[in-house]
Amino acid sequence: MMCADFLHLEKDVAELEKADVEYLHFDIMDGVFVPNLMLCNEMMKGLRKGTTIPFDVHLMIVHPEQKIKWFDLKPNDLVSVHYESTPHIHRAIQEIKNAGAKPAIALNPATPICCIEHVLLDVDMVLLMTVNPGFAGQKLVEQTLIKIKATRDFLDKNGYENVMLQVDGNCSFANIPRMRDQGADCFVAGSSSVFAKETTIADACKKLRKMMK
Repeated sequence: MMCADFLHLEKDVAELEKADVEYLHFDIMDGVFVPNLMLCNEMMKGLRKGTTIPFDVHLMIVHPEQKIKWFDLKPNDLVSVHYESTPHIHRAIQEIKNAGAKPAIALNPATPICCIEHVLLDVDMVLLMTVNPGFAGQKLVEQTLIKIKATRDFLDKNGYENVMLQVDGNCSFANIPRMRDQGADCFVAGSSSVFAKETTIADACKKLRKMMK
């Protein structure tokens, strides 16, 4: 949603509804964990009144375990917390569960997969950053394609076949097929696809769905 047209946000959300988008992705940034400020809980509350699409809340903030209660979370929402953001990652995951939402664990491009081995029993999704978080429109970190495959293989071999694997960062029309080939099954689509200037939201979503077949 950070890539949507803020002047016509209601219109964009209505188009996303018509396109049957599975989640609205909210990048919550605090200017500390990442060098940017973006979106907030009040914006989420406002948009909740105009859509039935579940929210996918990506918390790029320090000590998320202290701030989960700030957000108006619903049972079908996903909430991603970064492994790197707190020494108390299990506490953050439990706070998400206490709020009734589905927890996910996020990793920056250079953070090794082994870090999440002991939290996988408690999460519904793994989010791999394919750019360094903080800004839209960045170039893909090519090494993350190898990481996507390694993560999917690790999940499948250790009994976590049902854990969704999401990727976030330069999910363009060119990169999504490459990411899917490596095992990703959920894509955070922003300025390089769904909200690309040269297309409409409806046409972009149709094109993306064809890539999923």
